[in-house]
Amino acid sequence: MSAVINEAGAELLKALRAPEFILPTIFMPCVFYGLFGVVLDQTGNNALYLLATYGVFAVMGPSIFGFGVGVANERDRGWLELKRAAPAPAYSYISAKLITTLVFTATALMPVYLIAGFLGGVELSRATWFSLFFVHLSATIPFVLIGLCVGLRLSSGGAVAVSNLLFLGLAVLGGIWFPVFLFPSFMQSMAGFTPSFHMSELALAIVGKSNGQSSSGHLLWISVMSLLLFALTSWLWSRQQKS
Repeated sequence: MSAVINEAGAELLKALRAPEFILPTIFMPCVFYGLFGVVLDQTGNNALYLLATYGVFAVMGPSIFGFGVGVANERDRGWLELKRAAPAPAYSYISAKLITTLVFTATALMPVYLIAGFLGGVELSRATWFSLFFVHLSATIPFVLIGLCVGLRLSSGGAVAVSNLLFLGLAVLGGIWFPVFLFPSFMQSMAGFTPSFHMSELALAIVGKSNGQSSSGHLLWISVMSLLLFALTSWLWSRQQKS
């Protein structure tokens, strides 16, 4: 446990020294939400809907880029080989990055919630706020696994390009910017295979904006996707350990 705490402290300190990572991670979701959920909302009906979906958007950035690009950079620099030689358990490296991601995810969510409550006129019960926060924070799991797969498989340059494509693709297909029912039928079918869509639907169900589909079905899809991603991540990690 002390190894995990020390590693997590080092990861947080490293992230705090990189404002080019912190500023977009924290401010981009709240700026986008403030623009589309408050300023450009002529009907006054979008603030609650976009709160649910932009919460998932706020999670995706630190999860995909923090793991994908971060791990790829450290692989290229040989830091993972140094970690293997260090007298610390292998899980401390991943655990520390996960803790750092959760901290930045929570930090990115707070401004979005504050804008929704104070400027967007969103009124939810305390239990609903906590449930929404739990769902949004849980969305970290599949996106962290996606980022880790990218980081363990690609070089730093490739990881940046692929992470950007995944980030934008998952945001669009997840219905974060536009409702999925507005898409052509083939895109609606593709959306069903993305964790962003199912996490957005779970968040929408929490705030009473569900499209009528069963939340248990979305939860099942997320569980299956997370297990498959975990299996792929474990295989890539074992290959990295043997190389």
